Amino acid sequence: MIAAIETYLAVRHATGFALSNTEYLLRSFAAFATDQKQTHLRTATVIRWASQARSVAQRHARYQAVCLLAKYLRAEDPRHESPPPNYFGYRKVRRVPHIYSHDEIASLVRAAAKLPSSDSLRPKTYATLISLLAATGLRVSEALHLRISDIAADGLLIRKTKFQKTRLVPLHDTAVKGLARYLVHRQETRRGGEHVFVSDDGQPLVYWKVYSVFRGLLKSAGIKPSCGRWPRIHELRQRADSRIMPNLISNHSSGGARAVF
Repeated sequence: MIAAIETYLAVRHATGFALSNTEYLLRSFAAFATDQKQTHLRTATVIRWASQARSVAQRHARYQAVCLLAKYLRAEDPRHESPPPNYFGYRKVRRVPHIYSHDEIASLVRAAAKLPSSDSLRPKTYATLISLLAATGLRVSEALHLRISDIAADGLLIRKTKFQKTRLVPLHDTAVKGLARYLVHRQETRRGGEHVFVSDDGQPLVYWKVYSVFRGLLKSAGIKPSCGRWPRIHELRQRADSRIMPNLISNHSSGGARAVF
């Protein structure tokens, strides 16, 4: 069983799949099946192994990983059993996304522009990041992985997206100018590196820090939880509109904290 699973993983890796979690799960199953002295996949064994997980979602993920393996193994050896689909009856329920209003986005940018910082880099970093997410629909990870060399004359080059592809995201003129101003300020504060968005120590921003700061910005902006859940930074993608940029400029360019874009 271990040898069969290693062969399966090698084939999937060769065709470009990362399989980090699947690899862990299947090796765990291989060890479990080997302890049962089984050389061929058995549905009852799959169910017992998958049932060790705490939640229905985790059991389903375990079960489905082995179901895909079973299809591959049965093509070579029909003695492997084919587990029935969706044994645990799991149904993924997606939460309803929060659609940020223009005023909410503007409030977030204002709150970001007031973040404490020794030399004003931090507030400009978060105001620029939020503005860019709201205007382009980038995933947070895509924005955090942006490098200066990815900023082209006709937009942003997003490398290795969710589906391991590369795409070009066009930018509104105000976004181009906003990014340029941020990078000039970053240079003036002597923060180097290839990444566009950096923290006060010059290191690339990491998601868990952005998540924590964004939760504080929601509170500062007066945006409250809905149905017991806080809006997420990822949901800025749902409001993507390049026209946000010039509106932010006109609404917040005078007095108080100025929006970056």
